[in-house]
Amino acid sequence: MYETCNLKFNMTLKIYTKTGDKGETSLIGGTRVSKHHIRIEAYGTVDELNSHIGLIRDQDIDNHSKKTLIEIQDRLFTIGASLASDPDTSKMKIPDLKEEDVIYLENEIDKMNEELPEMKSFVLPGGHTTVSYCHIARCVCRRAERLTIHLFEISFVADLVIKYLNRLSDYLFVLSRKLTKDLNAEEIPWKPRM
Repeated sequence: MYETCNLKFNMTLKIYTKTGDKGETSLIGGTRVSKHHIRIEAYGTVDELNSHIGLIRDQDIDNHSKKTLIEIQDRLFTIGASLASDPDTSKMKIPDLKEEDVIYLENEIDKMNEELPEMKSFVLPGGHTTVSYCHIARCVCRRAERLTIHLFEISFVADLVIKYLNRLSDYLFVLSRKLTKDLNAEEIPWKPRM
């Protein structure tokens, strides 16, 4: 998706370019890389996460959560653009994350936690389809975070990207608990066999 960012969009633009038919794609900045390059894996997983969050937003949930998820989806596009840029060659101005974006997630987590019972153990994912969607998104978010950290070890990645993804997985977990409560679903604690 982000590989088309350096094209000028108009009504006659074809969605297929055929430039990736041999297993390569362009980063923002023009650098050609394999479609399995860690940078592509990282932003592709962020794109996957964004789609899962869209699925949560499409459920019968409260308007405040929907608005928050739209805000998160916007930030994920920002992250995707950042990850899709070649830090050595791109001169294109792309949007940046801000510390306030992380604080926004933290505030949302704190607000939801105020209304939830104290957690005394791990909980099993599930209980309601919408809650399960949150857990799937949380797992995809953790994978996006792991891939981004891997990329960070070999190339430039803004620190805030990793911080945001880390906080977002926490947000998605707390959202799953909030929606469990809102939907009168059962939260099943994990009871390890000893």
